[in-house]
Amino acid sequence: MIHKYRLGEFNIVVDVNSGSVHVVDNVTYDLLDLCGDCDFTEPRHESLDSLIRNHGEKEVQGAMSEIRFLINARKLFTPDPVPEKFKSSIQMPIKAMCLNISHDCQLRCKYCFASHGNFGGSRALMSFEIASGAIDFLIKNSGARRNLEIDFFGGEPLMNFGVIEKTVIYAKKMGKTYGKNFRFTLTTNGVALDDEKIDFINSEMSNVVMSLDGRKSINDSMRVNSLGHGCYESIINKFKKLINKRKNKDYYIRGTFTKKNLDFSKDLFSIYNLGFSKISIEPAVLDNKVDFSIGNADLEKIFKEYEKIAYKIIDLKKNGSDIVFFHFVTEIDKSPCIIKRIKGCGCGNEYIAVTPEGDIYPCHQFVGVDKFKMGNITENTFDMNIKECFSTPNIYLNEKCEDCWAKFYCGGGCSANNWNFNKDIKKPYSISCELQKKRTECAVMINCALYS
Repeated sequence: MIHKYRLGEFNIVVDVNSGSVHVVDNVTYDLLDLCGDCDFTEPRHESLDSLIRNHGEKEVQGAMSEIRFLINARKLFTPDPVPEKFKSSIQMPIKAMCLNISHDCQLRCKYCFASHGNFGGSRALMSFEIASGAIDFLIKNSGARRNLEIDFFGGEPLMNFGVIEKTVIYAKKMGKTYGKNFRFTLTTNGVALDDEKIDFINSEMSNVVMSLDGRKSINDSMRVNSLGHGCYESIINKFKKLINKRKNKDYYIRGTFTKKNLDFSKDLFSIYNLGFSKISIEPAVLDNKVDFSIGNADLEKIFKEYEKIAYKIIDLKKNGSDIVFFHFVTEIDKSPCIIKRIKGCGCGNEYIAVTPEGDIYPCHQFVGVDKFKMGNITENTFDMNIKECFSTPNIYLNEKCEDCWAKFYCGGGCSANNWNFNKDIKKPYSISCELQKKRTECAVMINCALYS
């Protein structure tokens, strides 16, 4: 299987199974339309006449020779390289946990999937007893994995800062006891940031995600407090201080776009111009009844925005910028491990979420969906049948994934989005699929522009 497309000044051909990317001339690009798949020997001769008239017989014969060479080198029309054992359910030890350390938030963001922080339930903060029990659970269920991840999430995690501090100390202590290495991340809206919290985050968190939607007008139209006031002015200098003191450690400024700002490239570069180089701008995934939800009719505008971002990033990088756009991070020369390429994030299998009450869910986006409650930390329960259920979604078992050219970049999409829109964790949400494919095309094109 191949995928060919034109973007910018490039004719790009992606060989799906090998991951090879080729920048080709016009004759090769056109000739590939006539090639069969893996049993290719020659193009279909009845269709060659027009190509020869357009490009010349010598050029067509040369392109045919090059195509045959690449096929023999397993860089075009490559057979599926994935062993059969990886194409079915694979139970994996748990390696990552989202600790919903707070089911409360100072903000009332209009697109919030977590019902303004309480996930549809009561506002609550996680106790240290639940948090430490969750660490024990992760260690117990991590098998031989040494490197484990803890994501402090909410709501707003910093509303429960004391428990975060204690949990980090406890996890590091238990890690030494059991030979585990913990990596911590935290997501924050910035409202409660102060010097003490900034220093702690920069000392202990391998990554920190800060929420900001871009231009002040856009941010303050969506990210509001309980009085309806925007938060931009109250957080922007705190984020700058955190990053300035963070040095070379990872971070992301994470924004969200809706139908209200389909010109979100302006928001991305507004964030960049503030001095932040690692940026994510994500589409809000909302019920289509919400007036600012993204629908199929918006896709072409979004595609154009991704192209604008791609061209601007090329220009910036050629002039020495270190800008990173999360959705364009596609290392075509060193792909993720085969399990991640096939199964994506590992939701419910390698990754779980824990609520302040100790309830266990496949991920933070499933919190409150009773059907997928996996157990409880204090009750020492864990439903392996649900874990088995979440070990099955993958690009070979999900509906439509196997025939998709972007499957190895995507890993099958988001199970939570699939459930929310299709009530089936193995039936991909179509809008997410289309956005993923366009982002991948742009990411590959950037690599071609910078390194070909």
